[in-house]
Amino acid sequence: MKPTPFQFIDVPRKQPRELPVAVRVLGWSEIYGGYDPAGAAEQSARCLDCGNPYCSAKCPVHNDIPNWLSLVREGRLFEACDLAHETNPLPEICGRVCPQDRLCEGACTINVGFEAVTIGSVEKYIVDTAVKAGWRPDLSKVKATGRRVAIIGAGPAGLACADRLARAGIEAHVFDRYEQIGGLLTFGIPPFKLEKEVIATRRQLLEGMGVLFHLGVEIGRDVSLESLEADFDAVFVGNGAYRYVDGGLPGQDRPGALPALPFLIANGRAVLGTPEAQNWPIAGWVNPAPTLDVRGKRVVVLGGGDTGMDCVRTAVRLGAAHVTCVYRRDEASMPGSRREVKNARDEGVQFLFQRQPLEILGHADGAGSAVRAVRVVETELPARGAGLTTKAGSETEIAADVVILAFGFRAEQSDWLTAHLPSGDWSADARLEVCRSDSPRSARIPDRLPYQTSRSNVFAGGDAVRGADLVVTAVQDGRDAAASIVQWLRRPV
Repeated sequence: MKPTPFQFIDVPRKQPRELPVAVRVLGWSEIYGGYDPAGAAEQSARCLDCGNPYCSAKCPVHNDIPNWLSLVREGRLFEACDLAHETNPLPEICGRVCPQDRLCEGACTINVGFEAVTIGSVEKYIVDTAVKAGWRPDLSKVKATGRRVAIIGAGPAGLACADRLARAGIEAHVFDRYEQIGGLLTFGIPPFKLEKEVIATRRQLLEGMGVLFHLGVEIGRDVSLESLEADFDAVFVGNGAYRYVDGGLPGQDRPGALPALPFLIANGRAVLGTPEAQNWPIAGWVNPAPTLDVRGKRVVVLGGGDTGMDCVRTAVRLGAAHVTCVYRRDEASMPGSRREVKNARDEGVQFLFQRQPLEILGHADGAGSAVRAVRVVETELPARGAGLTTKAGSETEIAADVVILAFGFRAEQSDWLTAHLPSGDWSADARLEVCRSDSPRSARIPDRLPYQTSRSNVFAGGDAVRGADLVVTAVQDGRDAAASIVQWLRRPV
């Protein structure tokens, strides 16, 4: 079919093949397949090229989406891959895990009436197919500067920073306490959304660019911050957000109650077959290591974000007898991807909306008694500007053997960092004072570049600064922090 400017009228939106529910819940493979060249070209040709690309504006890294869709349509795959990398150091990952329905695709001009272009799936196709065909980042014109930067954390912010530094001729050394790169990309996001071979391929690309990984190295234990500052020209802190948001529920210390992240990480390690020699630290949580023994059990997940969806879908695959997601607001207010909610519902998860958890109940009194139920109360949606209210006399119990608390995580700077920064470098909420163009706190540290901290040779970004957020915003921070590092290293000394 010859493309026309209005192909979206004649050609419907079509995602790649999706594994049937009965098959996909039996394993851990990604549930979406990939396009072939003809399918990718056809779907890319649905782009209206509207001249005012809301998709690019809504994307946190401002991908040049219409132009790489055009290149795919023309079969110029390597050029499309180059263009995708100009704005996004990790496009194949964002193509898989971004909530496109709330970002680029949600803003697509043809979304109302004709359904959006399948931007995320085409982005995934571009990189997967190009790399298999031999595409590699072209650094032939990059000149080594002799500068070296230490990056703390091999998650999306750290990897994005390393990519941009390598492209600027700066030697990037990435330190991470775990044995594989990726951070929560590897250990937190389930493989049915992001297969781990994708992370392994990205590591090969980065190492081919000259990025050096120092894994199994914990800052503050194996290497001090002072030694990094002495050995490197600058340091980027991108070590994520792992402080558990405490809902303060009575009974949350009962056996069978656990926060989301340890549950997901334990399962990620089990799927990968990696040893659990090191426990992932979850600040603010005192329960012992999580159990993955949910087969035949009733699992209740509290929280309606993407992490909650990861938990309910993981529990289904682990053989839970019944899985329920409890969220205190209505479905329209859920903060995560609508696609993930649909996938969870398709896989048999029950949703209870407008329910506020009050207490985790046990079979007997005392913290040592195992979970038997969650006591909840119905909520009423507030009027504009008002707070959530509850309905008198609406309390009920939801039977449960396992309760997973997915209330989120926030940043908390590590002792190895706070102990060595002078007084005044920290705000009242214990976050690093980081110069950000979108933060009023920037005024308190004048003459600093974006992502530069009050300690001039230390930069920071990603969840370590924002608190738990999207993968793509961490990528944005790592990319833009690298630009500031490059600019700072080029300053007259």
